[in-house]
Amino acid sequence: MNASLIMASRSKRRSPFVTYIALSALAGVAMLAGVLTAVVLFSANQANALAAEHQQALLTTVLEQSAARIAHDQEGPTIWDESVRKVRSPQLDGQWLDANLGAWMHSYHGHDATFIVDDRNRAIYAMRDGRRVSPEAFGHDLSPAAIQLVADLRRKLRNPSPAEMNASVRSPGVIDLAMVGGHPSIVSVKPIVSDNGSPRQIPGSEFLHISVRRLDGNFASSLASQYALDDAHVSDRPGTDGDLASVPLTSKAGKTLGYFVWRPFTPGAMMIRRIAPVAVIAVLMILGMVLWLLQWIRRSALQLQASEAQSQHLAFHDALTGLANRALFDDRLSRALADAHGKTSSVALLHFDIDRFKTVNDTLGHPAGDELIYAMGRRLVEATRSTDIVARIGGDEFAIIQRGVTSAAEVEILCMRTVEALSEPFDLAGAKISIGVSIGIAIAPADANDRTELARKAGIALYEAKAAGSGRYVFFAEAMDASIRHRRRIEQDLRAALAAGDQFEVLYQPLYAAQSGIITGAEALVRWHHPLLGTMMPATFIPIAEATGLIVPLGEWVLERACATAVGWPINSVSVNVSAVQLRDDRFADMVLAILARTGLDPAHLELEITETSFIESAAKCQLQLATLRARGVQIALDDFGTGYSSFTHLRHFDIDRIKIDQSFVSGIDMRDGGSAIIQAIVDLAKASGMQVTAEGVETREQSAFLTEVGCNALQGYLLSWPLAVDQLDALFESSGTTAAGGTVRGDRRALTAARTKMN
Repeated sequence: MNASLIMASRSKRRSPFVTYIALSALAGVAMLAGVLTAVVLFSANQANALAAEHQQALLTTVLEQSAARIAHDQEGPTIWDESVRKVRSPQLDGQWLDANLGAWMHSYHGHDATFIVDDRNRAIYAMRDGRRVSPEAFGHDLSPAAIQLVADLRRKLRNPSPAEMNASVRSPGVIDLAMVGGHPSIVSVKPIVSDNGSPRQIPGSEFLHISVRRLDGNFASSLASQYALDDAHVSDRPGTDGDLASVPLTSKAGKTLGYFVWRPFTPGAMMIRRIAPVAVIAVLMILGMVLWLLQWIRRSALQLQASEAQSQHLAFHDALTGLANRALFDDRLSRALADAHGKTSSVALLHFDIDRFKTVNDTLGHPAGDELIYAMGRRLVEATRSTDIVARIGGDEFAIIQRGVTSAAEVEILCMRTVEALSEPFDLAGAKISIGVSIGIAIAPADANDRTELARKAGIALYEAKAAGSGRYVFFAEAMDASIRHRRRIEQDLRAALAAGDQFEVLYQPLYAAQSGIITGAEALVRWHHPLLGTMMPATFIPIAEATGLIVPLGEWVLERACATAVGWPINSVSVNVSAVQLRDDRFADMVLAILARTGLDPAHLELEITETSFIESAAKCQLQLATLRARGVQIALDDFGTGYSSFTHLRHFDIDRIKIDQSFVSGIDMRDGGSAIIQAIVDLAKASGMQVTAEGVETREQSAFLTEVGCNALQGYLLSWPLAVDQLDALFESSGTTAAGGTVRGDRRALTAARTKMN
């Protein structure tokens, strides 16, 4: 009997027991649900009642505080010498009264009406809804109850009681609810009195300020908004609807003027409304539980099978793209190589890498990067045959195993097809994104028969493809492997040389003033005396040092050696080249200043040369580093100008002392065509920007003459001097037959050239 039949048999034997358990559980849950329902309903009613009581108490307190606030609003303009003089003036200033006692109370405090009465209770000023009206409105608007407040205040003023005053009340007053113009309102009466006792007034003869705030106007809407009251309004009848609550608006005499009505907050009802859907769903789930219990054994068996299949799939496929992962890729590549053994066809391994993938992650976020990975996988599948295997073997790395290859042309066709497919823009995060792809190719058995070796060589070809630019594919060649091995050997030897500290030498190539022939400076150039390979030029080992980070200790060594050597030299400056890797180090400026302090070289005699490309690409950190150094006097030169961005626009935000025209422009000077218009333009723009100009790579007298004529400040090149050792440069200073004056070696250029020729 197979496993499925055994499981079915066990399911049948367990059915009555499972049914009994299900029915018992259902009965228990039903009883518990009934008890919980009763408890919830009782709690909901209690919560509703407590919430209504809380809101009624809150509104009662708010109405009392609102009345007190109206009186407090009046105290500012009514306790004021100027107000006493203005209201008692024979000629009333209506605009002043509006701005201080009337319309201002409406616009700033929201009072609906304001009246001012004299010592005989005659109205002299009236404002309604922010506009001045006839004082006769006093008699029309105010009810007898409100007029009675005036009389009450008169008596209080004539017979003041200290018990009625407290720290929060600055002047006596009366407040009550009254009908004003048919509206239930808060009426507050305050005397207009002096703030320092002058002018003096007879108690009881003060002019009075009356403010009215209607409760059924914007006061009710403001209160509703502030305290989240639904359907709040003032009515002449209490809330008769069972869903409404109300607070009576009662005067101090006990007369009810109306009711503040609102729909109270019912947390209990809200709770029931939210719980009801959940409760219904729970009942339905309980009803369905019985059927689920009867069938769970069969479903469990099916789920177990599906889980095993899913686990097996996940073990050999990438979770994001669904493509083969590295484990499956290695297995399929090994099988493909085994199948191709002894056959005429070959196996091609294509190693893919997305160009600018990090930029997509940094600008659009990792979700967009994942979306790009997924879309790229789909396009690779569409561009390949069903017999080819597409795999994702790393973050943004893919591979294709192309079987049955009979010629390199077939691989090229696949590469061109995939490059074309991936060059189409991708829709990512609502934007059109174009990327490039680099492909390295290795073919078995021509390049390797072993899976690991074939993958290594495809990786080497990929490295070369990326170095060649975006959208390239490169076939592996043995020379690439030799180049990689050579680079690795140079790196190892470079580390050993830095540790030993005795294989490097700094040479110095002088810079000459174009007009006078004076040696104004010298550029420090490092040489590596390799014990086996001999003297190595910087172009051989500097790129490797930059790629591995070794340029940082090497650059620090060269800088310190140059600064220490240049102390006391009769020249303006010593120039030292700086790598982009060094500029990106936050400690670079501190390191330079520390070396200057140790060696004693004046910061003004140090010039740092930065290549144009590294200057622009490291602009963010470069600006801060250079600003710190320039503030201490260090000079900055832009080297190889013209080979990178070649734009003065990029430099306007940076302070540069000098630009050095690249030797490729100097070597292109053709005196038959008038020299070089490009160099003339560079010199003119540099001088207009306040920069010095040095031309490097000067090798002929014609070049020297032209560069001097167009206005270059300094010249450097083999025509004038080769890079010299320290003792050679000292001898050159001595052979000039002059002494240091103003920080420069002065002498005839021909004499300096003759001395240089003699030493070389």
